[in-house]
Parts: sequence; structure tokens; C-alpha cells
Amino acid sequence: MTVERARKLKKTSWVGFGSVMGGGLIVLVLSISIAVSVGAISIPLSTVWGILLNKILPGFITQDWSAGREAIVWDIRFPRALLACLVGAGLAMVGASLQAVTRNPLADPHLLGISAGGAFGAILALLHTGMFLGLLTVPLLAFLGALGATVLVLAVSQFASATSADRLILAGVAVSFIIMSLANILIFLGDPRATHTVVFWMLGGLGLAQWGQLVYPLVVLCFCGTYLWLNSANLNAMTIGDETASTLGISVSRFRLMIFMTGALITGVMVAFSGIIGFVGLMIPHIVRLMVGGDYAHVLPIAGLFGAIYLLWSDIIARTIMAPDDLPIGIVTGLIGGVFFVWLLRRRTH
Repeated sequence: MTVERARKLKKTSWVGFGSVMGGGLIVLVLSISIAVSVGAISIPLSTVWGILLNKILPGFITQDWSAGREAIVWDIRFPRALLACLVGAGLAMVGASLQAVTRNPLADPHLLGISAGGAFGAILALLHTGMFLGLLTVPLLAFLGALGATVLVLAVSQFASATSADRLILAGVAVSFIIMSLANILIFLGDPRATHTVVFWMLGGLGLAQWGQLVYPLVVLCFCGTYLWLNSANLNAMTIGDETASTLGISVSRFRLMIFMTGALITGVMVAFSGIIGFVGLMIPHIVRLMVGGDYAHVLPIAGLFGAIYLLWSDIIARTIMAPDDLPIGIVTGLIGGVFFVWLLRRRTH
């Protein structure tokens, strides 16, 4: 059975993978175009790409748009769309990796309490410590919070002898409730004039995206995403079982801890700039595996691509369904993800 399962991981050819990747990239470019175009003020696609080309190659085309439209496209919507891509890709890749090392299809940075830990760290920075390290303060404390939540989940699972995959998820949910309660205490004790902004941020939002801040999630995603992809063979082995992975020379406990730490870093930084956005890491890996099989050399890059597309469209819905007001994106992903979660539970019982 182990050999048969290992063969299934390689069932998708690189040709099929390339087709899905190529098609996904086209959809991603179109999705970014639409995300920048739609909003309270609709801007034609030709103007959107004209502004982009003019920024990249000044004077290449004739400028026939107003300064106001250029500011909307370049200073507000493009950074927001790119942040959606980075956050969606990061959360999807973390979810796929966690599902491999826990061998639980329900594993997700949101359900394991990692997102809650990142939120706690970010709220601590925003309301209490101040920006003592400049722009690095929120991402750093968010990462430390996410890492602390990860360690706490592992400690609780060991204390409660919850070593199975299902019980690890339950430990994560319990820790998530505890940490969010502590975060709510921080909000209660914080400056009332700033708490309304934090509450909106806790529901998930991309409206604070700025060009100068995109470098942090970009660098973290590039380095950590590359690390995950380079360890795709080890992730494949982990899905088969700890014993099989050990026979292949993998230090199971150490590797699992490294994946958790990498996931905490990605999640913490993403949460710092987008707030809590749930279920992306739960949904996207399942959809991707249905399309390209179980080989993580294929799953991880496609999950990142589809996660970016999914969050872009979630943001489009959030910005247009109650225009001109922005609906918190976490509400949209929560509604969609909750339905998917129920479907997944039903699918596992049949």
C-alpha cells in the first residue's frame, strides 16, 4: 500500500503541471487587471495598463488620464492587489505544508492557532509597545506571536497526549480561542481611539497596503516558499507516515518543527499586513491536489498561484458587494471557507 501511494504522488506529468501553471498565470494577470479596474470608481483596463507601462517606461505612451486616476491605480489599488497575491500564496503554501506534516486534511494556520498568535503580536505592537523598530515592529511581533502559538499548540498536544492528527487540530482550536481572548483583552486595555481600526484589521483587510511595505511579505514568501519547495520530497514522505519518512533518513520531529516554524514566519508576517484571513490554507491545497495530484513539487507552486487568485477575487467581492464601503475580506473568506469545511467533513465520512 505504501508503494502504491508513493506512485500516486507522481501521477501528474510535468506537461500537465505546466499547463495548469500556464493557465493559472494567465488567470492571475487577468484577475490583477480586474482587481485594479473595479471599485467605487471604475477605471478602464486600457487605462490601468497604460498607467503601469508609464510607471515602468516613462514617456513610452501618451498620458491621457487624470492625476487622480493615476493615484487610485498606482498608489492604492496596485499595492492592494499585490498584497492579496502575496498573502493568498503564503497562506495556501503554509496550509499545504501543514497538511503534509500532520497528515490531516483539516490542518490550516487559522485552525492551528498560528493566525491568532500573529494577530496577538500585531495588536500588542499597534496598541501597546509602539513602533520601537519602525516598520519592522508589527511583522516581527506578529512572527513571534505566531511562533509562540505554534510552540503552545505543540506543548498542549504533548501535555494532553494529543499526538494524533485529529487531536492536534483540536489542540490548535483550543489554543486559538485562548490567544484570541488575550488579544481581546489587549484591545480592551488599549487606546479607545485606535481600537476601532484594530477591530476592523482583525476581521481581515488589505486597505492599508503600501508599496514600501510589500518588500517584507515578498522577501519572506520567496525565501520560505523556496525552502518548502526544496523539501517537497520530504513532504511527500511525511504524507505516507512517520515510519516511512524515518526509513528514508528524515529526522521526523526536527523536520516537522522546521515546517511549523516556517509556517509561523510566513503566517505571522502575512497577518501583520492583512489581519486574520481564515480558510485559505484549508481550501486551496485540496482543490490543487484534485487538479495536479499529490506530489508536493507540483502542489506547492500551484497552491501559491491559486491562493493568490482566490484572495484577489475575495477582495474584489469585498470591495464591490457593499460599495463604496469595504467589507472586511475575512468575512468573505470565512463564509466561503465555512461552507467548504462542512463539505470536506462530509466527504471524509463517505
